[in-house]
Amino acid sequence: MVKITIDARMINHSGIGTYIKNLLPNLANKYNLILLGPQEILSKYEWSETVSIIDCKSKIYSVNEQIEIPLKTPVCDIFISPHYNIPVLPIKAQKKIVVIHDVYHLAFSDKLTRIQRYYSRILINHAVKHYDAIVTTSEFSESEIIKYTGVNKEKITTLHLGFDPVIIDQNEGEKELIRKKYNLPPKFIYFVGNIKPHKNLRNLLQAYSILIGKKATHKLVITGSRKGFITSDREIDSFLEKSNSLAENVIFTGYVDQKDLINIYKLADVFVFPSYYEGFGIPPIEAMIAGTPVIASREASLPEVCGEAALYCDAFRPDDIAEKIEMVLTNEDMRNDLVLKGKTNVQRFSEEKFEKGWQKIIEGK
Repeated sequence: MVKITIDARMINHSGIGTYIKNLLPNLANKYNLILLGPQEILSKYEWSETVSIIDCKSKIYSVNEQIEIPLKTPVCDIFISPHYNIPVLPIKAQKKIVVIHDVYHLAFSDKLTRIQRYYSRILINHAVKHYDAIVTTSEFSESEIIKYTGVNKEKITTLHLGFDPVIIDQNEGEKELIRKKYNLPPKFIYFVGNIKPHKNLRNLLQAYSILIGKKATHKLVITGSRKGFITSDREIDSFLEKSNSLAENVIFTGYVDQKDLINIYKLADVFVFPSYYEGFGIPPIEAMIAGTPVIASREASLPEVCGEAALYCDAFRPDDIAEKIEMVLTNEDMRNDLVLKGKTNVQRFSEEKFEKGWQKIIEGK
């Protein structure tokens, strides 16, 4: 049986964590899987009994990870890194595969410090040059990787993420429990994402300020981390603190259990995703699965992923974001149309395609 080692330290991160959680159950059923990551976290998953876990706790983008990962990676057939922070030192694997979700750190290097620019450029370029295969999540990201690294297109496999489109409906009692658990208001606009600049939360907050000025009755609920990201938007906190109206109407849920997240989507009146740079954009698909109308920016990979199932806004114009939100909240026919189109759109991203795609990458068929 093929022996595969995977760096799974980022399993609790947002987008990359979702990717890892979707990938591991499929591979665990077919291959001899060894995971590098925190033992206490990885051992909680149902599939953990079918894999081997090597405890690794070095931080992402640290010097320590460049020492720990090569040292703890056993002799194996394949090593998979789910992010570009690959080990530069030699590892004991016959084949090395890297997943590069996007090249934001190259495309928007002006948003980084000098050290961050240097570190990301070294790792991405090392990955595309020395790894045997590159997997990415969209045709947009494929074109960006080629544009910024000059890598041969033949080395890249574009594979959309797969999702389970079936969810269990909640009764009213269960919905109220979720509402109370996360302090959710009766009516709200929803955003999922961290405060990295490209998530464009600042323009969403400005758009929401416009709606507050029009006496909007919906709160803005945000799920995502405000701290700990090397590219976080440092102006968000001060922007919130300076506006009493935003402070009173914007709710941060804090960490949300994955099993609860889909139900918060269901409770939302509209989901807004104004990001101006995404390699794929998982939250809009999750919202569509939940039956929530989606507003998305027309930038980067989002039109490729959302198709005709989203109402598109101009990411760089808060007034346009506000206008689109108001349109969806006040037009029931539009809402219903977006929900129906969303249910159709998610069928393009099946778990089966994702699983077979990875099997082909691993086995070279």
